Amino acid sequence: MTTQAPIDPKFAPAHQKAPRVEVYWKAVTYKTVIGYVLLALAIVSAGLYLAKPDLYQVLIKKLTEKTSDPENEAVAADQRHAKFVNLDGKVQVKKVSSVQWVEADYRTVLDKGDLVQTGSEANARITFADGTIYTVKPDTLVTVEENTTESNKPTSVAVRISIGQVDLVTPNFSSPDSRAAVSTEDANAQLRSNSRMAVKNDPDKKESEIVVSAGSAQVQRGAEKIDLAPREKITIPIGGPIQKSNVLGPPELVAPLNLAPIVVENPKTSPLRFEWKPVQDAVSYRLRISTTAMFTKTVQEASVRGTAVEITGLDPGDYFWNVTATDGKKQTSEVSENFKFTLVAQGKAQAMLLEIDATQLHGHVVEIVGHTEPGAALIVNGQSVPNVAPDGAFRHFTEPLDPGQHTISIIGSNRRGGTAMKQVPIVVPK
Repeated sequence: MTTQAPIDPKFAPAHQKAPRVEVYWKAVTYKTVIGYVLLALAIVSAGLYLAKPDLYQVLIKKLTEKTSDPENEAVAADQRHAKFVNLDGKVQVKKVSSVQWVEADYRTVLDKGDLVQTGSEANARITFADGTIYTVKPDTLVTVEENTTESNKPTSVAVRISIGQVDLVTPNFSSPDSRAAVSTEDANAQLRSNSRMAVKNDPDKKESEIVVSAGSAQVQRGAEKIDLAPREKITIPIGGPIQKSNVLGPPELVAPLNLAPIVVENPKTSPLRFEWKPVQDAVSYRLRISTTAMFTKTVQEASVRGTAVEITGLDPGDYFWNVTATDGKKQTSEVSENFKFTLVAQGKAQAMLLEIDATQLHGHVVEIVGHTEPGAALIVNGQSVPNVAPDGAFRHFTEPLDPGQHTISIIGSNRRGGTAMKQVPIVVPK
């Protein structure tokens, strides 16, 4: 047996070659890889569709459900519901799928077939997705009859009054075929764009009344149709002839302007002037001031012969006011539009910091960006600004504004008693 010592590489024979490794490669682009993957998926999908068409449809449906945005779908579905925007007193709802009455709150949504009932001192204001607002008066029972508010299609909303009164206001409908209606036992009233109407149903008297205060409406009973203009009223007795008459129009409010800020040194003793336009045939007017939009808490009331009056004794805060007219026959008009104003005490300390940095128009909504003092309270067009940052920066979006020229008022107050006010002119296009 022969043993050979290891060969030192440094002294390896010249004819012995060191082993080597050769590597070959080919460049492949990402596009090529993606192309092959898509081709493979297409082949698999086609084979699956030919072999199991039912299974293919199920997989596609599940994939669509997974990739859809549930939050957006929930928002879209929520926008199709009717909602409560004001609740005063005892208001109950019975859903169409339930046998129990529950207390209504601002999270309650209304669908077709739901019942709404108000107590003897209660009011409820309901808004539909198309912008129509129904105000349900005390001791009233209504049913949501229709709520069709799909986008890019004519909208159709309606309620039925079993007993009581409902006032409704319609917006500028995007489609001329849109409708907002109120029905009673013996008639159906359809209100057109930019209109106001009050509907009463009294089963004890076996009659209903419909009054149009703005815009126009059409009332139908069987084959009979009657058009109503502003300040026209019809009485509909069950089984009897319809009676049409003229009524006093509601006063048109002048001052304080809606959402106007009023800054005075001493609100309790400073007189505030309220003014409205005269109504034909009216001999007196009744002014009411309330701290609630539904006028369940009246803080001042006055009977006036003229069209203006000065009121004192109001504390700082937000207020609503309206006026009714009465003629020589003691007939009373419908209530005017409700105006809101904010009464602010002028601070005697150093004026506070309040600056508007930018404004941006988003359709009919105005975005206001600015800065003020840390801890300051702000009111924009009568609405409190809840999100003032610790450093005083704020961003606020107004409610939708009608087309035309507007002046947005921003009022601030600090902890030292100082106040400041800024006004921003805005033009909302049509």
